[in-house]
Amino acid sequence: MKDPNWLAAMCAEYNALLANRTWWLVRRPGGAWIITGKWAFKHKHNPDGSLECYKARWVVRGFNQRPGVDFGETFTPVVKPSTIRTVPNAFLHGHLDEQVYCRQPTGFVDPEQPDAVYLLSRSLYGLRQAPRAWFTSFTNFITQIGFKQMRSDSSLFVFRDGVDTAYLLLYVDDMVLTASTSTLLQHIVGQLKTAFAIKDMGPVHYFLGINVHRDSSGFFLSQRHYAIELLERAGMCNCKPVATPADTKPKISSTDGKPLHDASFYRSMAGALQYLTITRPDIAYAVQQLCLHMHAPRDCHSAMLKRVRYVKGTTTLGLKLRASSTPSLTAYSDADWAGCPDTRRSTSGFCVFIGDSLVSWSSKRQPTVSRSSAEAEYRAVANAVAECTWLRHLLGELHCDVPSATITYCDNILSVYMSKNPVHHKRADETH
Repeated sequence: MKDPNWLAAMCAEYNALLANRTWWLVRRPGGAWIITGKWAFKHKHNPDGSLECYKARWVVRGFNQRPGVDFGETFTPVVKPSTIRTVPNAFLHGHLDEQVYCRQPTGFVDPEQPDAVYLLSRSLYGLRQAPRAWFTSFTNFITQIGFKQMRSDSSLFVFRDGVDTAYLLLYVDDMVLTASTSTLLQHIVGQLKTAFAIKDMGPVHYFLGINVHRDSSGFFLSQRHYAIELLERAGMCNCKPVATPADTKPKISSTDGKPLHDASFYRSMAGALQYLTITRPDIAYAVQQLCLHMHAPRDCHSAMLKRVRYVKGTTTLGLKLRASSTPSLTAYSDADWAGCPDTRRSTSGFCVFIGDSLVSWSSKRQPTVSRSSAEAEYRAVANAVAECTWLRHLLGELHCDVPSATITYCDNILSVYMSKNPVHHKRADETH
């Protein structure tokens, strides 16, 4: 590596590893399982696309770890996108319970002990237990300084002392912190800096690829730059946009057309489009239909994917979140009936508003076959109500109670009658 920028990035990473006491150089134990690693390089960009810095990471090959020996539990909570809309070197702070040995980083081998290995005391990027170790360490510290972990979302923490309130949202090694006063905010940031090498980025304007624009009326969330990157990956920067994200023709079967020779591009783009739905409910249904065929995509499904060019004409669209003096929950649900040509299962969808702000939505194929349109609609209403129930619990833990009852709308009168009178109805088994 001859580029001085990358060399500086590698030195900065190595010094951070030493400063955090990530490892101890020890003689290689006989018969020990040694994990190798490699340098990973990345350009980090600003929200406007300009180069911010050169990033180098020493990443170990965690796929060589042995279950039950080098790692145990690996599950780590991840914040729900609905929670996000309703409200450096971090992994090096996670303490390890297992004995893990790794080779010395390339370019930083001790000349006096070239055969020695590192015994890890803290987690490294690439280790299977790294996210869990970091989350556990962070949770233990944040609860010691007065925060309470929420039951509705394990990645959300709330601090409350009299009239002082603060919310902290954690997503892997990124966090958003807000407080009722600037004094409380700076106090919490100072406490975090005593335990973690965090960087205060100021008022939130870019989080997880989401641009955040604040004005007097609220927040505007958009993923414009991410959408442009998607179009570049798909080779559609100069294409002509279409008016709708999905075709109005009947749904395509999983057996229509010919199998794609290389399905990796289809799966990559479908997965990338899923992340775009965080601020784009208008493409939720189209993306859901694409994801139904990720296991075995065909050429006709690839044609559906090409309608991603709809995004080209709508890159400026996003989500507007407005403040509400009196919080209220309102939900809308709908469903087709036996729409899937392969399984004859129905597709249901809902959207939930807090006041005038859309905070949650879903488009999903139902798990079982509905024998009537009323049954399909009733299942869609049930999904919407379940989401509203979770949101009420979340708002309650945020000390923002909803005084009024939740209103859910659907366009099937029989489903409304069934909801008001929860007894068996023979007509629910009939086709309408």
